[in-house]
Amino acid sequence: MVQKAKILLVDDRPENLLALEAILSALDQTLVRASSGEEALKALLTDDFAVILLDVQMPGMDGFETAAHIKRRERTRDIPIIFLTAINHGPHHTFRGYAAGAVDYISKPFDPWVLRAKVSVFVELYMKNVQLREQASLLRLQLDNGAHAAANGGGGVRENGQTGLLTELSARLASVEEHAEALSKQLDDSADAAAVATAAHLERKLSGLRRALDALEPGSGGSGAQLPSQN
Repeated sequence: MVQKAKILLVDDRPENLLALEAILSALDQTLVRASSGEEALKALLTDDFAVILLDVQMPGMDGFETAAHIKRRERTRDIPIIFLTAINHGPHHTFRGYAAGAVDYISKPFDPWVLRAKVSVFVELYMKNVQLREQASLLRLQLDNGAHAAANGGGGVRENGQTGLLTELSARLASVEEHAEALSKQLDDSADAAAVATAAHLERKLSGLRRALDALEPGSGGSGAQLPSQN
């Protein structure tokens, strides 16, 4: 079963949350509601999210303050934030949104198709990163098992087992690489700069993982290959 990404919707007005759910339901992901900045921060303590849609005008802790708290936390600082606002206060207000860490700033009423398309990009990037982390975990396990087998003189068994697992890992990684390449091609010059940068970062991590995997192939002499950082 394919794991669904979580999307956090933050707005103090129930009708706005309902409208966002109607627009984003076609993405078939898990939509999580939060009616205040405090409630959003609480949800972020326990769950991982692909993207956050954050209303600017909220009583108490507004969107800017909420975003500042999100960006200060190591666990959540890299989650993309799309600000939603019903009032256009001009360039200064927009700049404040980007300064608070937003990747986009959309004024209401917004085009449902455009919003859905923007969110879908970050969902895809998130899912590719999840797959990449899973492949890296399998590769780390293989490295640990190989080192243990070598230490106990199990070279022959290790060689056969490693070959089979490396083949499976290579096939899985190839699938992630293929999807990542297709996603990058979708991000043309009109795409968000943050989305393009995130996609490029994902490609670099994939390249590092591929090099580490290739170094483990029999006869490569690379049993001590280092895995790329997952940051």
